Amino acid sequence: MKFIIHIIFIILLTIFTQVGGIIWIATLIISNKLKYKKKYLFIGLYFLFNLLIIPPIANYFGRVPLPYFSENLKPKNIIYPLLFRNYVRPELKVLLENSAKTIKTLHKFQLNYLDANFPFYNGFPLLPHLSHNDGKKVDISFMYKTKGGESTNKKPSLSGYGAFVSTKNPTCSDCLDKGYWQYDYTKYFTLGTFNDLDFDENKTKIIVKELLSQPKIQKLFIEPYLKTQMGLSDFDKIRFQGCRAVRHDDHIHLQIK
Repeated sequence: MKFIIHIIFIILLTIFTQVGGIIWIATLIISNKLKYKKKYLFIGLYFLFNLLIIPPIANYFGRVPLPYFSENLKPKNIIYPLLFRNYVRPELKVLLENSAKTIKTLHKFQLNYLDANFPFYNGFPLLPHLSHNDGKKVDISFMYKTKGGESTNKKPSLSGYGAFVSTKNPTCSDCLDKGYWQYDYTKYFTLGTFNDLDFDENKTKIIVKELLSQPKIQKLFIEPYLKTQMGLSDFDKIRFQGCRAVRHDDHIHLQIK
């Protein structure tokens, strides 16, 4: 029974972090030989791998981590780098850092990223996403404002996902009517909603336009009604992601060539 539990734990860690299963295997081996307590050893090894071991190895696979803490660019939630979900190709990292610096300098607010990619191997799925598997994709958080109209870097959900701008998204209704049940299922992945905030259309538009000014951008996903609402209809690189994916009126999906 213990063996089965370890196997299940390894599989789950691999699904959600890619390398966590390997860390647990190393924990079991070292624990058995040195008689250390598994949970403390695992925590120590996990942070050792996360901060020091995996980044240089990932570099051989053409991927680098987005920053944990930065004045201009940081994760919406620390869970993304902790779960090794903050890896991108070097050119995408440079693009994001340049855009974030411009936004911070000119507009005085910070860029927040969500899910990016795992550190190794093209094609390894970063669930629940369909395409975050080659280091070329990253999700960016919208900007929000308080009920009093004051801009804030706070977000309406802990994860950055699932707090949709509109409950009457016509594309969502159309996709659900066609049987694409998963289209709005990110509403179950908020990890909790805490702030009563409104969508900051102006600052989100600043983010979109700044990102699209970068020549390496291939396409960017937001819901069609938001593209129209923000006056971005002239930008051909803003696409509809299709009903097989999930709705994008809670975040921006960005990918490079």
